[in-house]
Amino acid sequence: MTHSATMEKVENGSSERLTLDAIVIGAGVAGLYQLYRLREQGLKVKVFETASNVGGTWYWNRYPGARFDSEAYIYQYFFSEDLYKGWSWSERFPAQPEIERWLNYVADRCDLRKDVYFNTTIKSAHFNEGTERWILETDAGLTIDAQFVITCCGMLSAPLTSTFAGQDTFKGQLFHTARWPKEPVDFSGKRVGIIGNGATGIQVIQTIADKVGHLKVFMRTPQYIIAMRNPKYGNEEVAAYKDRFHELAKTLPHTFSGFEYSFENGAWADLLPEQRREILETIWNDGSLKLWLASFSELFYDQSVCDEISEFVREKMRERITDPKLRDLLIPSDYGFGTHRVPLETNYLEAYLQPNVEIVSVKNNPIECVTPEGIKTADGTVHALDIIILATGFDAGSGALTRIDIRGRGARSLKEDWSRDIRTNMGLQIYGYPNLFTTGAPLAPSAALCNMTTCLQQQVDWISNCIKYLHDNNLKVIETTKEAEDQWVKHHDDIANKTLMTKTNSWYMGSNVEGKPRRLLSYIGGVGAYRQKCDEVAAEAYRGFIMS
Repeated sequence: MTHSATMEKVENGSSERLTLDAIVIGAGVAGLYQLYRLREQGLKVKVFETASNVGGTWYWNRYPGARFDSEAYIYQYFFSEDLYKGWSWSERFPAQPEIERWLNYVADRCDLRKDVYFNTTIKSAHFNEGTERWILETDAGLTIDAQFVITCCGMLSAPLTSTFAGQDTFKGQLFHTARWPKEPVDFSGKRVGIIGNGATGIQVIQTIADKVGHLKVFMRTPQYIIAMRNPKYGNEEVAAYKDRFHELAKTLPHTFSGFEYSFENGAWADLLPEQRREILETIWNDGSLKLWLASFSELFYDQSVCDEISEFVREKMRERITDPKLRDLLIPSDYGFGTHRVPLETNYLEAYLQPNVEIVSVKNNPIECVTPEGIKTADGTVHALDIIILATGFDAGSGALTRIDIRGRGARSLKEDWSRDIRTNMGLQIYGYPNLFTTGAPLAPSAALCNMTTCLQQQVDWISNCIKYLHDNNLKVIETTKEAEDQWVKHHDDIANKTLMTKTNSWYMGSNVEGKPRRLLSYIGGVGAYRQKCDEVAAEAYRGFIMS
């Protein structure tokens, strides 16, 4: 194969055509590493990024309080010991500005920026069956001809920004958390309303509660929470985690969630009640996601175990809230702990004890519209506001791809295909879309249930090795078979449907987007098990994929 990257004028010279071996969409955690790996093979590859800089999620989500809920020393690239040890974190769960600086450090240290087109959005990607290559168009009028397309758009990168009628009429300031301005927002003395109290909303609420004049939280579903333990790091702590580089690089890819911890407490039924309680107390005091992702695996599929652990968390929340009315509003009772995304928090519950913070329950009194003055609920009340914050979430997993006009064989539309049924083979390819690889897509752990750097690196490595296999064997096209995709979907669903997650409405199930097909977006069979299955497919000359 001839590796080529050429730019030529087309037609009347008003537009340009770029010819590449591969194009990567997105310059976040996955996109940067994908560029590194393909460039390492000698391929001519470019990254296209809507933002003005690298970072992906950590570029866009600069809202007040945004920070890791993965420990910083595991939310890392492990392909280079020097790269890992060349950066020192200031605390266990750093905030967004530090994370963005780290990703800029990675881009500069690996000299990646020169191959990234910033401020450029891919509008369409059509497979040309005659040439067996992809033709893509950008919002700037650039045409790209590429053999391979790798989407690294992010699983939470399609924000639900136009959620309520009348948003454009609001006279004050309106922000979505995923499109937060770089300039500071002045909250002092302002009447602020925030819609949404998931992981993002919680971070915003606890951060701005003491900075606003008055805060109204429009709350539909209360959340279980875990109190974050976030110690600062000095030289001793930094040296300690850096000494663990080889240990973490070896173990993280094989745990259930891609975190450093796994289920090591034995079977719930084999323990006495006091033993269970001791384990739960110890894990709770760790102040991490360990209670969710590494306490007892039965939490995910045994209703009685889920009920007991849920009550344990409710008890911890009641200790911090004595007001009966607040307890009713803030403590979940109609779904189980761990069946939704579990947020870490710092003094979130205490924010509601402040006299300037108010909960507006919209469960039975939904938001009707936004008016020029504020937010109107179904009972006719208009809540006068100066600032509205939309913490309304994302079209997760699939939205970033369906917002691009992607067309495969026979001009089939991915948006139309996924409007009927969201399907992939291992979250890596989609039947009918040759030479299109996906990361962070549905039906892989990276869609939600994973320490993202662990899973995204694994997918990038698999894709890179697959492309190298094609080149080494003088092959040009790879596409999953329908049978292999069907088998993976069935395997995914068989596991998912045994869990309690599928019985709860959440963005994990696509329930937050009207009309979205209902399916658990993330593979829940475990990160290590998923990796093993991907490795087995590759070892068998990419079983389930047709190559030519």
